Amino acid sequence: MLTPELMLTGYAKGIFPMAEARDADTLHWVDPQRRGIFELDNFHISKSLRQAILSTNYTIRTNWAFMEVVRRCAARPETWINAPLFALYDEIHAMGHAHSLEVWQDGELTGGVFGLTLGAAYFGESMFSARPDMSKIALAYLVDRLTQGGFRLFDTQFLTPHLASLGAIEIPRAEYRKRLAAALPLDADFTLPETPLPQLLMQRRSQTS
Repeated sequence: MLTPELMLTGYAKGIFPMAEARDADTLHWVDPQRRGIFELDNFHISKSLRQAILSTNYTIRTNWAFMEVVRRCAARPETWINAPLFALYDEIHAMGHAHSLEVWQDGELTGGVFGLTLGAAYFGESMFSARPDMSKIALAYLVDRLTQGGFRLFDTQFLTPHLASLGAIEIPRAEYRKRLAAALPLDADFTLPETPLPQLLMQRRSQTS
């Protein structure tokens, strides 16, 4: 049986658990040959994303509705988040090693992302968007929070076209483990006060798509 402690040990070794499907009873460890990551200083804020951040009415919160973010991330036709993972994420959140960043509009949760933290490493698990651009806005604020909090590694597990459009890249397994080993002994803080606008946005006003 996978425990929260064993799960965190797996992340520290460079592996993570997934289920084959929502109704699966078991989990299996995944160790990709190539790993998706965001290099925190290379997150791409396009002109359209910058406009959405500046013009959309929303509130950013962290850890207000962690398990609801997990549930919304799994609310799709196919998901690797099964009942055992739900329970594990809940326990790891209570331990202080799992966090959500949420976008709220008119009292509704319309976007968010959640992940695990160890040392100065952030392991992104999943994200969702109930309205246009909400997951992108969540990622922009997440990258800013990780940067300001002293994180050194943002692991996305896999590279998708959506993540690649925002600046994510793939690196070989050996390089990933090297970066992971360097990040784990360091201190970082996810629980920073919310900022009005991402600092990285303010620094990249001239960037266009």
